[in-house]
Amino acid sequence: MSPTLIAFFGFVAAFCTTAAYVPQVVRIWRTRSTKDISLGMFLVMTFGLVFWLIYGFSIGSLPVIVCNGATLVMTATILVLKLRHG
Repeated sequence: MSPTLIAFFGFVAAFCTTAAYVPQVVRIWRTRSTKDISLGMFLVMTFGLVFWLIYGFSIGSLPVIVCNGATLVMTATILVLKLRHG
């Protein structure tokens, strides 16, 4: 498989996994309710994404960096809203 095609698959995966959090962020933002959101899950996920981001920079993988950086923004937003409205 060519490096361009591999990168394409990486960016598609990045888009899908990041976009998956958008409806949850929008819902929390609108309702100001986080009672059904697991604090533990978002703490673990946020820390995991930080380490994925470090890994991505270490290996120089743009898809890993973009995916995990954008997803980190989403999960950190949910985590902050959970702590604020929880």
